[in-house]
Amino acid sequence: MNDQALSRDRVLTTLAVLMGILAISNLSKPIGQSMSPDSSAGFVFFGNRLHGVANAIIGPLFGCVLAAYAYGVWTMQRWVVPIALAYAAYVPVNLVLFAMHPPPGSGGAVFAAIYAIVAIGVSGGGAWYLYTHRDQLH
Repeated sequence: MNDQALSRDRVLTTLAVLMGILAISNLSKPIGQSMSPDSSAGFVFFGNRLHGVANAIIGPLFGCVLAAYAYGVWTMQRWVVPIALAYAAYVPVNLVLFAMHPPPGSGGAVFAAIYAIVAIGVSGGGAWYLYTHRDQLH
């Protein structure tokens, strides 16, 4: 094992894995939508569920950003802190805008509340943890 793997704690490992899973999810948004065009598949960007070309561009673009986020956390790079802070600011804005005009079949209030707690907790908590531990990053 290298020194980076030895110095990365469980919180950072978990954050990297979660961001990696989210990256894969966003990268696959166009595939999900093409397989089921009438479903609720599609990337949500500033409160709007995207379809077609917009979904095919923005979903994978965010997937790449989150893949870079996951890689930066995994390798404990200091440059990941601004990405984490920007993402932590984006998530609640996106959730509020989506909640203002939820499309049919979006899961209801209980699902939205649980999803918001997890999304804000992971994005905000991850950004806070990275920021407060930035001196340990390379």
